[in-house]
Amino acid sequence: MKNSTRKIVFLDAETIPEHITLPPFAFPHEYTSFPCTTEDEIIQRAAEAEIIMTNKVPLRRECIAHLPELRMIAVTATGYDIIDLDACRDRGIIVCNVQNYAETSVPEHVIAMIFALRRNLLTYHKGVMAGEWAKSRQFCFLTHPIGDIADCTIGIIGSGSLGSAVGKMAGALGMKVLFGERRGATSIREGFHPLETLLKTADIITLHCPLNNSTRNLIGANELAMMKENAILINAARGGLVDEAALADALRAGRIGGAGIDVLTTEPPTAGNPLLDPTLPQLIVTPHIAWGSDSAITNLIGQVVENINRYAEGTPIRRVV
Repeated sequence: MKNSTRKIVFLDAETIPEHITLPPFAFPHEYTSFPCTTEDEIIQRAAEAEIIMTNKVPLRRECIAHLPELRMIAVTATGYDIIDLDACRDRGIIVCNVQNYAETSVPEHVIAMIFALRRNLLTYHKGVMAGEWAKSRQFCFLTHPIGDIADCTIGIIGSGSLGSAVGKMAGALGMKVLFGERRGATSIREGFHPLETLLKTADIITLHCPLNNSTRNLIGANELAMMKENAILINAARGGLVDEAALADALRAGRIGGAGIDVLTTEPPTAGNPLLDPTLPQLIVTPHIAWGSDSAITNLIGQVVENINRYAEGTPIRRVV
């Protein structure tokens, strides 16, 4: 490098809340952060950077070609599909991500959605605010079914760290835990169940698999039609796993019992997204925050800085490339 001071640029620092403190870098450096960066701004902002930190700002081959000083990309997330890995290999650029930082945050968010939907909390809250309780002749009004969590069956699609953590938490609450086999699998692994069986028997379906060509629209109209009428769908993984129009139709028609959605196909959502219809019943949509407890983000940013410090020492960890 031209000098001993390494230049670090964080392209979308706004993805980390202001109250989360960035740990110190353990080497001479010049750190610059931008709240957000468009693709057209990357080259100008990172032209002299040796290290780029990014969460969702993509780094493609044509962009990387104009960043001559770039030696490391620190992805401040687990997913790294925003990075052109082949271009990085060709240039000898190290890519590191973060791993297993939200093994409490995501499962707790999933369980919270399950409780809210199984017990009809949203419906009852709206009823109270609309004056229904005040008009009741009894001390309560039981106008909507309330389902217990214990003894219900949860079907988990995705058996990685997050899916397994959800299963452990669900089991502790008394749920029967089933893991689903991959779509189109020709054989069923021990301890797994065919996807069709899972959809037909589970009271809750929760998704914890990556988004790729084999999982895109994993839950569509046909899959929703297989589910029980009172079943709940949870997606805290990737938006493209669910056909959003099909889910909206199923909720509107009462073909399933409810849905908890933390991710959408396009984020932030665009006008006309079918799941942003406020008249849809038994639907909770949260803005991609399942991962975002303070402890999880502190863990995440700690791993990012550790990755960068280890790179500077010459012993990078959590390498993707």
